[in-house]
Amino acid sequence: MTVKVRPVGDDLSVAELVVRARHGDQRAWDALVERYAPLVWSICRGYRLGEDTADVAQSVWLALVGQLGAIREPAALAGWLATTTRRECVRAACAARRLPAAGQVLDAADIADERAETAEEELLAAERHAALREAFADLPEGYRDLLALLLQDPPMPYAQISVRLGIPVGSIGPSRARCLEKLRQHPALAALINAEAGYAR
Repeated sequence: MTVKVRPVGDDLSVAELVVRARHGDQRAWDALVERYAPLVWSICRGYRLGEDTADVAQSVWLALVGQLGAIREPAALAGWLATTTRRECVRAACAARRLPAAGQVLDAADIADERAETAEEELLAAERHAALREAFADLPEGYRDLLALLLQDPPMPYAQISVRLGIPVGSIGPSRARCLEKLRQHPALAALINAEAGYAR
């Protein structure tokens, strides 16, 4: 009988992969590269760097190797990679085309096109959903049940939720608030929230 071995990255969170890669786990590193290479390449393509694209992508991965131990929020790796890739793209574009230095206005032809931005947004959204699923799975069973009922479409009346879960109607709102706060405090989601708030500044 043949046993199919799934790649190491299939069952691990981003934070777990980063920790393993920090300790020299080559399979964890390969899983990170496989997971985020499309993000890096989509941003590079948007800057139309031509032959420099591969060099920029390699620079991003080398930067990650050098910074892997210093990344404070491993779960927000997608944001770190997106920011680093954009910086490397602007640097390469300036060097190759003698464009204005970073911080000055670039020509419209050198700004990432909408398709690349859309691909990047989709990948970051997928990362957010993965973090949310991880946080949801770590909630106590009662909280998971409550949120599942609250998110039904069409909405389930509080009276029905009360009967289904055996809790008073008046406790549903406060319990919902506690559930959401617990989700926000989960390391995977907190890292993404903090990283995105930092990038927005």
